[in-house]
Amino acid sequence: MIFSSVQYVAFRIERAKQEAYRRRWLVISIVFNLVILGFFKYFNFFIGSANTLLDHLGTRLPGLDIILPVGISFITFEVMSYTIDIYRKVDKSAKSFLDLALLVAFFPHLIAGPILKPRTFLPQLDRDITVKRHDLSYGMQIFVLGLLKKVVVADNLALFVDPVFKQPALYSTATIWLGVIAYAIQIYCDFSGYSDMAIGSARCLGFDIPRNFNVPYVSRNITEFWHRWHISLSTWLREYLYFSLGGNRLGKGRQYINLFIVMLLGGLWHGASWNFVVWGGLHGVGLAAHKIWMEFVSKDQQTTSSLVHFISWMFTMVFVCLAWVFFRAADFSISYTMVRKMLFLDSPQGIAWYATALLFILPLFIIFHYTGNRMADYPRVRLTTFAGCFLFFFLLLAVLYLSPSHSSPFIYFQF
Repeated sequence: MIFSSVQYVAFRIERAKQEAYRRRWLVISIVFNLVILGFFKYFNFFIGSANTLLDHLGTRLPGLDIILPVGISFITFEVMSYTIDIYRKVDKSAKSFLDLALLVAFFPHLIAGPILKPRTFLPQLDRDITVKRHDLSYGMQIFVLGLLKKVVVADNLALFVDPVFKQPALYSTATIWLGVIAYAIQIYCDFSGYSDMAIGSARCLGFDIPRNFNVPYVSRNITEFWHRWHISLSTWLREYLYFSLGGNRLGKGRQYINLFIVMLLGGLWHGASWNFVVWGGLHGVGLAAHKIWMEFVSKDQQTTSSLVHFISWMFTMVFVCLAWVFFRAADFSISYTMVRKMLFLDSPQGIAWYATALLFILPLFIIFHYTGNRMADYPRVRLTTFAGCFLFFFLLLAVLYLSPSHSSPFIYFQF
């Protein structure tokens, strides 16, 4: 029903002769999608926020027991980009209802992305889709790499991260910092692991899905970080929200405001919680601050000094890790406690816990992260050779024997 409505609106936008009619159908489409997303994902959030104020008046608004549809955030963004691209005349409508349904509900990426652009996926449906040996071989390798990230790295680190974020007041400052660093690695391996499995599954079937991560923790500023982290989302926000707000065309001041608004809404997109709003707001401030800094530093003054690059990288990682606290913490009280301890504004005393898993994973993560920065694509081995087969099955055994007994759900399944 929804897909057929989307296809109908797309046809009306594409065939309308007058700009007023085209714009009217686009507004109908956007409002329709946002209303559905807002009802399922944010209704109880706004009711709860309103009740916080209404409690002083002795009254409350009733909430609803709403079951969140699977992948609704990603589906909404893909449907909106489909109609917006048609309105902008940068793309044409799908040839059939089935093509549109496959774009939106293609199973590898359905739950947690990457967000597919119609112009990168729909043209692939015009050719014969055949399963080829080299695609199957490469796809399986990408899938196993993602599986390794998820169950060996992310799930093992969750055993350390969850207790620290649950009762941070019990732990020392050093342990909390290690817990936040562990979470930074966990969310990267969890989310990029899912993206790798989606890309690998699609490749096995003969489809190409673009990469969603490009070793983000080598970034030397927050702008570079968002060019490397969740690329499909950052690209979507830039093309469909930032540019629509005016981008940098309306002056520097407006550009900074637009960056803040985009990241604030990007944070809210992640979940119905003020913690996500704060997380997005922090990144919006970070992006605007970096733009302002670059205005004061001309290209002639920019240095390639290794020390300056290291300091820039260190500041970026500290900022990103502090922001992750708000992304992961269950509520503001936990965020407040953790940030105070991390910044030595509270007693640094507490339980000193140095997780063995993190001590093993962290140096390997750093090595592979910087190695991956030199690669244009996923690593690949020839499964027809002994060395290739040995490495492939060695990774499978690592997944089998090094994964914890209880696996954690994918973090981005909640979005």
